[in-house]
Parts: sequence; C-alpha cells; structure tokens
Amino acid sequence: MGLMIPCPHCGPREYTEFTFGGELRDIQAPDPQADFERVYLRENLPGPQVERWFHALGCRRWLTLTRDTARNVVLDA
Repeated sequence: MGLMIPCPHCGPREYTEFTFGGELRDIQAPDPQADFERVYLRENLPGPQVERWFHALGCRRWLTLTRDTARNVVLDA
C-alpha cells in the first residue's frame, strides 16, 4: 500500500486520489526570480515538509499537511 492521506472531508484515502500541489514555503516580496524558484525549484529535503495536496478524485478541496519525506508518512494533517 502507498501513502495514505487523511482527507478531513472524505477520510483516509490513497495518494493516487490526490494531485501534489508542492511544498508550502514562505512567500516573500514579488520578485520574478524568487517566485520562479519557489514554484519550480523544490528543496525536497529529507524530513518533515509542509505540502499542499488537491483531492482531485474526491471532495475536490485543497489540504495542507506535514509529510516526512524520508519515511513517506503523513505526520500532521
């Protein structure tokens, strides 16, 4: 079984029902280069990471969760 994501509206679901929305990082002053780096150059460091996921095959809502990328488990939703 793969990663299970706890949707607050639909309950626990497999990650295949979701679309990855990226790392949630601090948004700073509008700067085209910084904005490009924030959106396209992911840090992808091992350990806890705050992420956005879209429940595409369920309630169609966005959720924010903390996932441990080293163990691929959801720590907090």
